[in-house]
Amino acid sequence: MASKLWEKSVQVNHDVDTYTVGKDREMDMYLARYDVLGSLAHITMLESINLLTAEELATLTDALREIYSEIEHGKFKIEDGIEDVHSQVELMLTRRLGDTGKKIHSGRSRNDQVLVDLRLYIRSEIEEVVNVMTVLFKTLISQSERYKNVLMPGYTHLQVAMPSSFGLWFGAYAESLADDLTVLRAAYEITDRNPLGSAAGYGSSFPLNRTMTTKLLGFASLDYNVVYAQMGRGKTERIVANAIANIAATIAKLAFDSCMFSSQNFGFIKLADEFTTGSSIMPHKKNPDVFELTRAKCNKLQSLPYQITLITNNLPSGYFRDLQLIKESFLPSFDELKDILVMTNAMMSQIKVNEHILDDSRYDPMFSVEEVNRLASDGMPFRDAYKKVGLEIEAGQFKARKEVHHTHEGSIGNLCNGQIENLYRSTLEKFDFNTYHTAFAKLLGRENG
Repeated sequence: MASKLWEKSVQVNHDVDTYTVGKDREMDMYLARYDVLGSLAHITMLESINLLTAEELATLTDALREIYSEIEHGKFKIEDGIEDVHSQVELMLTRRLGDTGKKIHSGRSRNDQVLVDLRLYIRSEIEEVVNVMTVLFKTLISQSERYKNVLMPGYTHLQVAMPSSFGLWFGAYAESLADDLTVLRAAYEITDRNPLGSAAGYGSSFPLNRTMTTKLLGFASLDYNVVYAQMGRGKTERIVANAIANIAATIAKLAFDSCMFSSQNFGFIKLADEFTTGSSIMPHKKNPDVFELTRAKCNKLQSLPYQITLITNNLPSGYFRDLQLIKESFLPSFDELKDILVMTNAMMSQIKVNEHILDDSRYDPMFSVEEVNRLASDGMPFRDAYKKVGLEIEAGQFKARKEVHHTHEGSIGNLCNGQIENLYRSTLEKFDFNTYHTAFAKLLGRENG
């Protein structure tokens, strides 16, 4: 077994090692490339304060860039007996460069290493979520416009209530995503701050230039107080998890609607055949398994903030090993959410809408409010109009007029999709991904790549 970075004369018990490391090696593979990027920024700063020579910096930079390339090409692994990604990278440098490789840890702790790795990882993953989320948003707006004149029942208490439209239905979920993007933007802003240099949570006696590493890594600013930087472990993940949960809640509701509306008792929509499955004994069945699994996956993601809360609850300031467990549910959540968004977009783009729902007389009573409002517009007191129409319905004499004339903002005849698009776009434009892309390219020597 390879020795740990922190081991002195006593080697840790194998069972203890297995128990404490847990799934950390597997989880740290998500962070590998970001650990290298953090080290590239850190050694550049160390040279500026004379803890590395220019020659050592050049040698370490070349070696770290080589390791980064190995990670990109799937040739990097955390070896058995190596505790984490930080230890693996330092071990590889030491094997290749000797004592020079041991110098990269000056002024740094694994505590602030994992903090910066997580921030860099989260920032990149949020960008990917935004990209796939934007594709779905555009699909929903497009479908809203395409079917804006197709009426459908609206429900309260799962009872037929008032006229709605597919324009409203698709558009509602588009606007929900616009709000979800606002929350995600807030989470991104909190993430986009540099914790590097906080060391074990109490700073360093070395004259670290934290502003320099902030710029090198493309962060908007830094976590100023070193104790608070360490307190950000768990808090940042919880904030981001809440943003993920908001998106998941939107998609879960859309999935439920789609399952319900595609059932024979409703028949409002038809899912593409490739997104349904059959029964082993009932030849007529087309089950909405994809949307059912989507709903379940979304509900699972909505539990994520609570998992993190329960792990971090009642911990005092400072680092504790409890925080390691957050990785197991948090890091894979981005891939899960991206898969959900991609699949939902595929389903919503191919969905078929029933344009003749209202031919069925069972939906006639939902036009009763239109009739009450028409009578009120003609001068009859609203309560009298309400009673008149109610008595006609009870007597089976109500004749539905199936035209609607809704013109106010956000109604059937005035969807405000342009305004919803502007709302989404204005939030989208506040994300600054180019700054960190430029910073990473410079660290990797790929400015012209």
